[in-house]
Amino acid sequence: MSDQTGKPLLEIKGLEVGFRNQGGVVPAVRGVDITLNAGQTLAIVGESGSGKSTTAHAIINLLPGTGAITGGKVFFDGQDLTALNEKQMEDVRGKLIGFVPQDPMSNLNPVWNIGFQVEETIRANGIATGKREVKQHAIQVLKEAGLADADKRMKQFPHQFSGGMRQRVLIGIGLSSRPKLLIADEPTSALDVTVQRKILDHLETLTRDIGTALLFITHDLGLAAERAEQLVVMYKGQIVESGPSREILQNPLHPYTQRLVAAAPSLASRRIQSSAKTISDLDYARTKVTEGVDLIAAAEERVAHQPKERRPNAIEVTDLTKVYKLRGVKGSAANLTASDKVSFAIERGTTTALVGESGSGKSTVAKMILKLEEPTSGSIKIGGEDISGLKGKQLLALRRKMQPVFQDPYGSLDPLRNIGNTIAEPLQTHKVGDAASRKARVKELLDQVALPQTLITRYPSELSGGQRQRVAIARALALKPEIVVLDEAVSALDVLVQAQILQLLAELQEELELTYLFITHDLAVVRVIADNVAVMQHGRIVEAATTDEVFDSPKEQYTRELLNAIPGANIALGV
Repeated sequence: MSDQTGKPLLEIKGLEVGFRNQGGVVPAVRGVDITLNAGQTLAIVGESGSGKSTTAHAIINLLPGTGAITGGKVFFDGQDLTALNEKQMEDVRGKLIGFVPQDPMSNLNPVWNIGFQVEETIRANGIATGKREVKQHAIQVLKEAGLADADKRMKQFPHQFSGGMRQRVLIGIGLSSRPKLLIADEPTSALDVTVQRKILDHLETLTRDIGTALLFITHDLGLAAERAEQLVVMYKGQIVESGPSREILQNPLHPYTQRLVAAAPSLASRRIQSSAKTISDLDYARTKVTEGVDLIAAAEERVAHQPKERRPNAIEVTDLTKVYKLRGVKGSAANLTASDKVSFAIERGTTTALVGESGSGKSTVAKMILKLEEPTSGSIKIGGEDISGLKGKQLLALRRKMQPVFQDPYGSLDPLRNIGNTIAEPLQTHKVGDAASRKARVKELLDQVALPQTLITRYPSELSGGQRQRVAIARALALKPEIVVLDEAVSALDVLVQAQILQLLAELQEELELTYLFITHDLAVVRVIADNVAVMQHGRIVEAATTDEVFDSPKEQYTRELLNAIPGANIALGV
């Protein structure tokens, strides 16, 4: 469907984008042609650095740094946006073209409460004027974006929200003016599958009812196939394949698209085994899109007959409870129970995934285990030792045993420290070795995470997302810990890099006998990384079993809803 004049809503012709440095202009996007009609949904997929986000930002002239459009045209509703000045573009952005950025923490002001920031957008776009009307509209758009208790959350600040909740705020802001086009850069990468489905169902309602077109950037091929009518695959700044989504994903023609499809985890995937031989078998099988089923079955059959021995528990959590006091709220509603009598145990050398909706309490549990938050009640044992009373040197000794890897590697790496100093930081903090031995350890760690030693003198801004996450893993391993807590460690990565990191984690686990607590909302990833799964809802564990048991025979309705909400569950991705 196109508009009443018969023209597409968005038409990109021969788009060229470059970034200027001391040596001249480095091309980032080359000869891109995209057509999007009113009410349609189009997804752009590709690995980090492929040019997909740069293309989206170029449409509304929000290119970072020295980026600029160096050629081509961008027509929106028949008007060439490349010919507009900044004042004219301001009248288009927000009102006619909404934008949802990927990183919510960088795009929400930490010193303003959530309500103020949403209301500010509503006033700026002229959607409402009166104080009461603006507030009501702000609450409404946040509810539409998935924040059921939006009226209670308005006075809270971004740091008091989970990553998924912050993302929902940005989605609400982007949709607040009912734009003709919504550009969403990884709009649901920080969301659990049930909230993701709610958000995307709402976006579909907009495209159907008011003709809003959706252009979204995603690394989730299942999501692209399920939600977008059209798919564009980008590689090294160029479009290598485009057309109807399901046709491309079920019959990819370009070698790069075939690699993306083969690397995507899905319901058909199985646990990456710790045996190097079995890993090799499974990895090979997944690359065979049409022939891999039998190979995977054979590899799993061998693993199923390997004897299993009960190992001691690395982590034991008993009745763990955390209650927060909400600012600006009175009475009984002032208490928020984030974790409610949570109990589970993780055997040494195994992986347990803690899954659930955003706000279910899984990250809060992780923070308490890491001693970044103090529990209201309950106990945590690490290696059989109760850690509740640890302070000073005892707490420092615990830190050596247990290290975190967070969701955003760029945010958790100091931009002013080079990679060598970043990885060596825990060694310096714990006074391990001298300068020479630390440098040798850094080189050893870079080898372990498959990064070249030449990166030692480089900085986080010079690395890709996948490289930064490998650096974060190397830093976590510097002290030779027994336990690694991974909080959404692969959710922001494209499928090719994600597959590499998951493979790396499996190999490191076997080599170093690591125990993983894996916090994630991506159940397809859970299938390939976890031995056991604990499902959280409203601060409580509602189901816990082996990964295969949870996926093949879920006992709770909530678990079944999570599994049914996985994007692309009914579409053949890979094997």
